[in-house]
Order: sequence, then C-alpha cells, then structure tokens
Amino acid sequence: MAAPKFSPVAPTSRARAYRSPDHVPDNWMPDRPAEIPGFQPQGPRRGNPGPDQGFALRIARQLAPSLHMQGGEHVEDAIRGCLGVALRRASLFSRAPVVHDVKMAFTMWGFLDEMPPTDLIEFRQPLFAGLRHVGHHYAEARVVADMVPEATLRLTPAEIDASRWRELLGV
Repeated sequence: MAAPKFSPVAPTSRARAYRSPDHVPDNWMPDRPAEIPGFQPQGPRRGNPGPDQGFALRIARQLAPSLHMQGGEHVEDAIRGCLGVALRRASLFSRAPVVHDVKMAFTMWGFLDEMPPTDLIEFRQPLFAGLRHVGHHYAEARVVADMVPEATLRLTPAEIDASRWRELLGV
C-alpha cells in the first residue's frame, strides 16, 4: 500500500501483518444497570413497549385527513386516544406498528365512518376530550387504550366494524 511522503515509516521497511492481541477479553454479559433480562415488565402505567413505536404517530398523521370529527371533537384527541390502542395491538404481536393497527383503532372508535352510531359518539366524546394534552392526560389516554379487550386486538382488520362497537369494547 502506498504511504504518504510524510509517513515516519521508511518505504523499504517490511509491511506489518496482523497479530492477535496478547489478552483475549471475557465474553460480554448483560450486566448494565438498565439492562432488562427477559421480557419487558408489565404493570399499571407501564404501557405496552415495542419496537419503533414512534412510527405509529407518522401513520396516524397520514390518516388524519380521512378522520371524521363530530361537534366538539379534535383530530389530535382522536390520534392520541387511538394511538395507545394501535400500539397495544402491535406490541401484542411483538412487532412495530403498521397501518392496519392504526386503521383498526380509528375504525373501532368510529373515526373513519362519516356517520358513526350516535351512541358511540356519546360514549367516546368524554373519553377522548382533551387527550391531545398528553402531558396532563396520560392516565386518561391509558384508560382508552386499556378499554379494548385483547380478544378484539387479535381480530383481523376485516372483522372490525364501528357498528359492533359495544361487542368490540366489551361494553
């Protein structure tokens, strides 16, 4: 290999070859203070951890123009409330969120229907009110996310219909 003129090695010196180090370190062990052995811990207010969860927010923002709000509802409230449901579903399958997770959440709460059932609107409005202020309403957003039974989260997107909202939410 060519060497620059300012290199301290003489051009006629022998080329160096690889040598193993004198000491081989021990195998690495997960012993850092924040290391979690096994699965993520579960419990109240711990959420549902999973990979690349921020991507669900991007998907939700792309779907925002197709959401249908009723009087007094805000798109950001719907996104914040449905995001927890979508992330629960994604983490249930041990994967990152996909568009179907977010669409299912919006569908089951009736945000993708132009004319959702009146009783669903009356039920969801107090639950979703103010969720866009996530710093102050984390507990309320968790209530919305935890309200959906696991059996509903395991359904396929084709099985979700806002007209069956009582059955889907177990109400």
